[in-house]
Amino acid sequence: MIDPLFWLGLSLLLVATSLTAVLVAAIPALQELARAARSAEKLFDTLSRDLPPTLNAIRTTGLEITDLTDDVSEGVKSASQVVKQVDQSLDGARKQAQNVQVGTRSIFVGVKTAWKTFTRQKPARRPVERLPINETPSLTLREREVLRQEERRTKAEAYRIKDGYNQPPSREDNDENFLSKPIASDDWYNQE
Repeated sequence: MIDPLFWLGLSLLLVATSLTAVLVAAIPALQELARAARSAEKLFDTLSRDLPPTLNAIRTTGLEITDLTDDVSEGVKSASQVVKQVDQSLDGARKQAQNVQVGTRSIFVGVKTAWKTFTRQKPARRPVERLPINETPSLTLREREVLRQEERRTKAEAYRIKDGYNQPPSREDNDENFLSKPIASDDWYNQE
């Protein structure tokens, strides 16, 4: 019977020894776990203290970036409007410059024409024979009617094509004779 008690004591001794070895080996691990738990606790405290303001700062920064983006887009729009206005004003200035150029040319041509008109020799005028107002004979209604019909006939004859004016000048006519001939429209005036 000694044998079972011996084996029982030996097994208890081995169990106690192994428990002691496990405890001796587990103490540093448990100390490290305690340190890790304290570090995690400090981390969680720091996060709970610092994370909400950081998140607020991030949210505020996002809102500010959105506002800045809106401001920049408004600035770009206003700059494009300014560019359009400058372009329109340049077009207006170009048109005004063209108008000034046309006006300057017109003034120059007008002054040139006025100078030519002013400096040209005046043709000799024929004296116009007029009757004094008191001496003009008064015409009756019948005489006026006859006079009108005669004027119509002479005007119609003036517009009719004359034989000599449709043909080109002959070789016998020299330039002086040709140029000295009256124009067809003057014929009816000279037939009085």
